[in-house]
This record gives sequence, structure tokens and C-alpha cells, in this order.
Amino acid sequence: MKTFLFSFSFFLFGLHLSTAQSISLQITDANTAESIPFANIKVNNTTHLISNAEGYCTLSEKFNADATQVVVSYLGYVPAEITLGELKANEYKVKLVPAIVELETLTIKNERPNADSIMAAVRKNLKVHYKGNGLAFKDQLFTRNSSGFVPKKVDITVDKSTGFSKEQLKTTNADLKIFGDKLIKQPPFGFKDLLCHYYTTLTTKNDKPLFISKLEAVKAASLRNSEQAVSLEDMNEMVEKTFLKHLDPNKFYRLKSGLFGSRDTISLKEGIHDKNSKAKPETTLSKARTDMMTTLYRNNFMQSEKFDFLSQLEYYTYTYEGKTYKSDEDYVYIIRFTPDKSKAKYTGKLYISATDYAVVRCDYTLAEGKTLNSFNMKFLLGVKSSENVSKGTIIYKKNPVGTGYYLQYASMETGQYIYLNRPLKFIELTDAEKDVVSFNLKIEGNMVKKTELLNLNREETSNAVVEQFKENDFNYTPLKRYDPAFWKEYSVIEPLEAMKQLKAEE
Repeated sequence: MKTFLFSFSFFLFGLHLSTAQSISLQITDANTAESIPFANIKVNNTTHLISNAEGYCTLSEKFNADATQVVVSYLGYVPAEITLGELKANEYKVKLVPAIVELETLTIKNERPNADSIMAAVRKNLKVHYKGNGLAFKDQLFTRNSSGFVPKKVDITVDKSTGFSKEQLKTTNADLKIFGDKLIKQPPFGFKDLLCHYYTTLTTKNDKPLFISKLEAVKAASLRNSEQAVSLEDMNEMVEKTFLKHLDPNKFYRLKSGLFGSRDTISLKEGIHDKNSKAKPETTLSKARTDMMTTLYRNNFMQSEKFDFLSQLEYYTYTYEGKTYKSDEDYVYIIRFTPDKSKAKYTGKLYISATDYAVVRCDYTLAEGKTLNSFNMKFLLGVKSSENVSKGTIIYKKNPVGTGYYLQYASMETGQYIYLNRPLKFIELTDAEKDVVSFNLKIEGNMVKKTELLNLNREETSNAVVEQFKENDFNYTPLKRYDPAFWKEYSVIEPLEAMKQLKAEE
């Protein structure tokens, strides 16, 4: 009995320690018990979090005091204000009560709000809300990028290789078949998490506006289920290395594909390079900064052409679906949009402030039968590509200082179908008898990618601070499996179950 009690006490002690490290909250509907994704969670009025697609949110260990104040809000629900001590008593579950949705709101003219009139006001105010107010800011951002490749066919064969015997070619083709079979059997997938401080300001240089952005990495981690490629770039590099295994490392080659040649010079020692290229080598820091700028740009309602449903109103049909409560004593109009013209690509729902006509939330997805950036030269060139998935959720909040709104959260998913069926040939660069290596490449599958961005905190800074800040390069810490202890000191986006189950090959 003593042994049992000791073991049980040890278990409870371990459980307590685990709880102290990080706290996981579940946000649900009080009536249906269904999880609420993308709910806003404000901690001690300083840190802004959001629940994941499964309705969960994790607080860092620094918020373990019972007096910690937590405010949970979501469009259409009454906000819940609760302390961490009260959350413990509720088993860390927050049940939001639905607010009344006014489906039949009347105006002085005894008419329901007109969707087209609301959208006209939205378009008129886009620059006011999303252009930026010119102030310098320091944002604490967390991003999660996931990518993978789901192949249907991977068939790579070497047809000819000068100086190599049939047995050597047979061995090479056997290795390539193993490579292709493994991709199909175990589709590669990976994540990259980054917590950083992102500095931005708008200044002038030579009497012209100059935008400055700098990034300071706080912590970063990567996780993939295998050493296989998880992007087109990685896959291209891995295939290249596989073929270059039996090329002479002291020779240079030129690549030819079908009727088309390449000016790139290839060697086993140096890989593919352009002799005339003066570009600086990309660092982890520079790529992270570029990716951050791209994510912010692609989720800006005014700048990105993707959001034509906010600017090209004639392309879409808009339907008023009601009016609901917003957490800051404001109301929002709910507008559904669907394609009306062939140029329109998306369908979705907009949540628009009834006070200033700002879009505070947008849910969008490609309409049925719609694709983006399609390229079909399958029969002539053996190449076909089509972006068949494009969907996301975007949430904006009012700037804490100055005017306008800033991006608080964005989830952006893309999927691309690819088909490649091309002969490739490596030709030695020499005036003497040339070595030639030719092979066939057949690949069909889908590339998938998802990017999430969460702004945990925004504070005003100065131009001088941004300009004088010195950036430092960093590296992602590779993880063999998801480890919640890695982020115990920080508040980040709670991972989905699929990420928790992912682990690297042993």
C-alpha cells in the first residue's frame, strides 16, 4: 500500500510540474460544447493569443499565478473574463455564451442594411485602415510554417551515362527507385516555428519614403518526419545530388531539357551556379525576414491582389447575413460573398465593424471549380501546374497607438498540383569528346503549405531604435518530435494534433 501511495503521489507531483510548465486551455460553445477556433485570448492585458483550429490555446509558465487575468472573446459570443485560479476549478475549459445575432435589424427607413452599400463603404475606407500610420513599431510575432509533398508518382531513370557500365546504371536506377518509393510510402512533411521581435518604421532617404524592417529571433525550431524533401526547392536539390553522384567532380556540365537548354553551369563540387550572379548568399535571417514581409503583404487587405472581393465589387454577389456582437462594445455586420463573374475566384464571409467599416475578420476559400495560376503544357512540354487550394482566416485589431488596424492573426493554406514528365540531359563542357548523362523524370503529386502568424504584442518604438538595431543570424533547433517544454517560457500557437504526433525517423 505504501508503495502504491508513493507511486501515486509521485505521479501527481509530476502532473503538477507538467501543469506548471505550460497551461492548455480549451475554448468551447457553452450550448453545443463544440470547440471554437481562432478565439482571442488576452492575458494580463499585455499578451494576445489565439486558439488553434481545434479550439486549444497554451499559456506559458510565466502566467501560472492564480491571479492571472484572462479574457476570452470571439465574434458572436459574450466575452469571458476569468482568473487562472477560476480556470483551474473549471478544468481549464472556457465556455463562451452565444450573443444574440440580430438577423432582422431595421434602420430608420424600416429596411435591413444593404450589403452592397456596406461593401462600398468598406472599399472607400481600405486605405484609411490598412495603409499604415507611419509610426515605428516593435511587434512580438510567432510564425508557424508547415509544408509537405504528397506524391502520386515518382519515376526517375538514367537512360545513358558515358563511361558507366550497364551494371552501374542498374545500381543507380535501383537507388532512384528506392528514393521514389519512399516518397510515396512516407510523404514528407515538416514544420518551422519562429518567435521573434519584428521592428518596422517608415522614414525618408533622399526625400523619398524608405520602409525599414528588422528581425530579432528569440527562439526557433524545426521538425520534419524524414530527411526527404518538403518543398520543391529541397526536392530539386536532392534529385540533383542523386544524379551528380556518378558525374566527374572535376568536370562542368550544362543541362538540357527537351528542346530547351540552360545557361547554368553544374559541377559536383559547387552545384548549380550562375557565373554572372552577384547575389549575396541567403542566410537564415534574411530568408526569415523576407518570409515575414511576404506573409504580412499577402494578408494586407489593401495591398494583396488576392482580396479582390474587397476592391472589385462588381465581380461578386454580397449577401447580408446579420449583425452580431464584438468584444469592444461594437457590432459587426456579417456579409457573405460568392462569385458573380468568371474573374471572381473566392467565396467566404466578412465581419465588418458597424462603426468604421473596417474588416475585422475574413474567412475565404477558393470557390468550387476555381483554380489559380494554372499552367498546362502537359502534352507539349510535359509540364502542368495548378494551385487548387487557397484558403485562410485573417483577423485585424485596432492599432494601440495612432490610427488604422494591424494584423493580429493570419492562417493561409495553399495547395499546388504538379505534373512533370521531361527528359533531362547533362552535357560536359569541353572541346574534346563530351560525357553525356541523360535521364527521364516523371513526378506527379500535390505540394501543400500552411503559414500561421500571430502578433502577441505590439508597442510603439522610435525610428532611431529601429535604424540602430543590429541584426544577428540564427539557426533553427532541429527537434525529433514536438516537445512542449521547448516553448514553456513563451506563449505560442498551440499545435494541432497532427503536429504533436509527428516525429523524425530514428
